[in-house]
Amino acid sequence: MSERLVDAYDLVIFDLDGVIYLIDRPIAGAVEAVGELHRAGVPLAYATNNASRRSSEVANLLTGLGVPADTAEVVTSAGASAAVLAQRLPAGSRVLVVGADALRAEVRDAGLEPVERAEERPAAVVQGYGPQVGWADLAEAAVAIRGGAQWVATNTDRTLPSPRGPLPGNGSLVAALRTALGRDPDLVVGKPQPELFATAARRVGAKRPLVVGDRLDTDIEGAVRAGMDSLLVLTGVSGPADLLAAPPEQRPTYVAGDLGGLFDAPAAAAVPVDQVDGWRLDDSGGPRLAGDGASVDALRLLCGLAWSGGDGTKVEPDSSAARDALHALGLRT
Repeated sequence: MSERLVDAYDLVIFDLDGVIYLIDRPIAGAVEAVGELHRAGVPLAYATNNASRRSSEVANLLTGLGVPADTAEVVTSAGASAAVLAQRLPAGSRVLVVGADALRAEVRDAGLEPVERAEERPAAVVQGYGPQVGWADLAEAAVAIRGGAQWVATNTDRTLPSPRGPLPGNGSLVAALRTALGRDPDLVVGKPQPELFATAARRVGAKRPLVVGDRLDTDIEGAVRAGMDSLLVLTGVSGPADLLAAPPEQRPTYVAGDLGGLFDAPAAAAVPVDQVDGWRLDDSGGPRLAGDGASVDALRLLCGLAWSGGDGTKVEPDSSAARDALHALGLRT
């Protein structure tokens, strides 16, 4: 049996926002964790739905934060979307780009011509996150799509993490077009679709990759669709209450407070569990949490209750330590 969770895998695929950094600030412990993996010779990859940076820009950002990364290790939804369009369209086809300059550059590098207006009769519209995207951009996209252009979304993340909390993501802008057009995109490339993870694994020939993410509806569901194990870290978007309510297709193999969980024994992060050192559930008179220990271990135990049909959010504390743990998990005020 592996001594550390990471030892059972031949590739670790990281999400970025909410796992390695928030916007452009490293998350506590992330630099040290990735450094330890480098020293151990563990192959790494980074798969991000954020279409506002190119792979080279992401690699440079990571390196600047103290996480050495190579462009070949980074898979972005912008690059993947441009590659898909290049397969679908003749070389030189016009593509209306709704998003950041990075997405335009990827489209251009794929042998296609990025345009900005529907009157240029684009063959496709590609929509990705960009902080400057506004109503005028969405209006041009709506006209082009109604005129017959294919509609490709880099991702449908409703929010993106920030130091101020979740902010509107590309999925929120896709929803605006969906409402205006009365239909869904023709194709969504990024997570939870499995292609980003599959691409990362193919690049190094990995047979047993581990996905590490902070979002149940993208990272974890994408790993499930790709047939890969996953670790949810509680440093980004999805929190304990979200995990307890997760449907089967969004349930991770492991959960940890942060990337330090990669170096725990697999059994110390596995989820769900029926019993865990330090904590116990008493069902007499309603579920009550008793004992003492790490709050994330209490969460693993509560997942066992919730995923078998119980209500993990209605558990009452049976000790001061249990009260503190439920408070730390955001399950009790």
